[in-house]
Amino acid sequence: MFDLTREFAKEQDQLDPLKTYREQFYFPQRNGRDAIYFCGNSLGLQAKNIKPAIEQELQDWKDYAVEGYWGAKNPWLYYQQYCSKPLTDLVGASQDELTVMNTLTVNLHLMMLSFYRPTKERFKVLMEAGAFPSDQYAVETQVKMHGYDPATAIVEIAPRQGEHLIREEDIFEIIAQESSSLALILLGGINYYTGQLFNMQSITEAAHRVGAVAGFDLAHVVGNVPLKLHDWNVDFAVWCSYKYLNGGPGAVGGAFVHERHARNIDQQRLGGWWGNEESTRFKMEKGFKPKSRAEGWQLSTAQVFNMVALKASLELFESAGIAALRDKSIKLTNYLEFLLKHIENIKFEIITPKNCKERGAQLSLLFHDGGKHIQQKMTDAGIIVDWREPGVIRVSPAPLYNSYGDVFHFYEIIANIDSNA
Repeated sequence: MFDLTREFAKEQDQLDPLKTYREQFYFPQRNGRDAIYFCGNSLGLQAKNIKPAIEQELQDWKDYAVEGYWGAKNPWLYYQQYCSKPLTDLVGASQDELTVMNTLTVNLHLMMLSFYRPTKERFKVLMEAGAFPSDQYAVETQVKMHGYDPATAIVEIAPRQGEHLIREEDIFEIIAQESSSLALILLGGINYYTGQLFNMQSITEAAHRVGAVAGFDLAHVVGNVPLKLHDWNVDFAVWCSYKYLNGGPGAVGGAFVHERHARNIDQQRLGGWWGNEESTRFKMEKGFKPKSRAEGWQLSTAQVFNMVALKASLELFESAGIAALRDKSIKLTNYLEFLLKHIENIKFEIITPKNCKERGAQLSLLFHDGGKHIQQKMTDAGIIVDWREPGVIRVSPAPLYNSYGDVFHFYEIIANIDSNA
């Protein structure tokens, strides 16, 4: 299927139906040429349509001032909907189940305030050991706020001794063991460190069987792997948009609330005037009446200049299609894995699942010694990847702008790195 020649990479790029999208992004420059950028799982590249999109909003602000809320080319009153509409295909949800607001951790706290409703008997939260710190800190402080001790209220699922990945059967076993005390399951859809993609459908079903709520942090999933959040019956999910969605540094976050909750205006939440029913919003009256959709969790006016880059990037996703992107992503990552297995000069192991259906656009290379030195060598050679303590280099070819040629060039460079130099 693959071979070690440069010609193979060139041929695959010529056959790639998504090849023109690469030209619609800016690449950092290293050593007089485009960097090999495999860090879209941390920050996506800037699309070339973003600058004119920002200039449009600046012009409308200049021309209309406050009247831009209804008179701009893209009226600001509805700006969050310009982003939520194209997200429907990416996450498998109706627009009523989606909202774009705040940032990931703020949204996680807002969702937990609504869906983590502990009782004396049912108060525990199940999450993966070594989850991204934002999730750890959010859950820790939420359980403390309710008067519980994180040491007993947080149940962590970890890989077995000597393994790197969490076994699905171990998740189900803990759910069964903690069935009567479990209030919430909160997992990263993809573990940021190992790149393991969890079976969110089966985990949600297991959570509901024991009466628990199922929520997910999809920071490393949205724009990476197709989702069916509505069909899977997920209760809620949150994500950021600066990784695979290319929304820019610190860009607006997103949230999913299943329609059975979103339609319930009595669902507990924190209120804000942008979440209030639009027909009465501008009456400025007492009494919060939330919209009967996910936008009922919005607090403040849409952050136009924190959404405009995402809006522009999502136009490319709509054009390319998440199915085609996933198909290319699997091929790119499989090709990368093939090449990495022919590396002999540096020692590492790939800890991301071998099954392409259990991972996204990332391979995590675990170094037991000298990994940080190798990462610096890569940087010096024009490769941009990232390091995660205690020993992983994450390599992430994003299908919207990365090529087979990028993957092969990466292989050529690291195959000649002197790990002892």
